[in-house]
Amino acid sequence: MKKLIAAAILFTALFAGAQTASADVYVPGYQRNDGTYVQPHHRTYPDGNPYNNYSYRGNYNPWTGQPGNR
Repeated sequence: MKKLIAAAILFTALFAGAQTASADVYVPGYQRNDGTYVQPHHRTYPDGNPYNNYSYRGNYNPWTGQPGNR
């Protein structure tokens, strides 16, 4: 029984780590210097890899369902 509980805890920890590895970033709404208001939105985590971007060709934005076109 202890091995089953230990395996469940390990699985939960690994699954939680996988969830945060590809986390999106929530950007709250803000006012630009020119007075334009930018709506709150989600974007990909800035890791410097263009393939991890919603707008990259072949990817899609899970929040809007729009395909990437770059």
